[in-house]
Amino acid sequence: MLVVDWMTPNVVAVKPGTSLLKCRNLLKEKNIRRLPVVDDANKVVGIVSDRDVRGASPSKATTLEVHEMQYLLAELKAKDIMTPRPLTVKPDATVEEAALLMLDRKIGGLPVVNDEGTLVGIITDQDLFKLLVEITGVRQGGVQLNFVISDAPGSMRVLFDTLRERRARILSVLTAYQDGKRNVSIRIRKMDDPQSEEELARHFQDMGLLSSWSRTPGQE
Repeated sequence: MLVVDWMTPNVVAVKPGTSLLKCRNLLKEKNIRRLPVVDDANKVVGIVSDRDVRGASPSKATTLEVHEMQYLLAELKAKDIMTPRPLTVKPDATVEEAALLMLDRKIGGLPVVNDEGTLVGIITDQDLFKLLVEITGVRQGGVQLNFVISDAPGSMRVLFDTLRERRARILSVLTAYQDGKRNVSIRIRKMDDPQSEEELARHFQDMGLLSSWSRTPGQE
């Protein structure tokens, strides 16, 4: 999965000389949390977050007069509060690479730039949440089965063979590794009979493979 397929294109961006007041209004009007700052060639030179704007804005407890507050909001510019030279990512990078970078650097979004350094999009934690929802199939509901199995070749075969024998239809399969074991989450479509779901879960429990299971109502 590539960044280009999950990023938000047509990014709302500002110039270094954009006022703090306009930055604040844009964040509110567009319901977004960050604004890339670009130069006249549309190359990223900084980024302004909602936290930057709040930190630079007068607090409600300020002793400033209204006209003084307006003056301050108009005089402060994006270049005064932005994070310069922000981390960026290319459109052909994987979503996993972008997520790892955001996690390690504790940031909520990355401007996406092409080989010329021109802004072409932005990928944020919200985009990653959308991706998670899509790849898990949770909107379609069904039953999630969670297993802990050995990390050995062919260890998942028994899971798939059993699901096929029970005519279960798989929506998604996710795996993770921990302490030498393999954690596997398999989501299947709702079966015709709730009792069939319970029997399937009980069968896996008797095999000593199932750690937990749950039903999810569909949202489609």
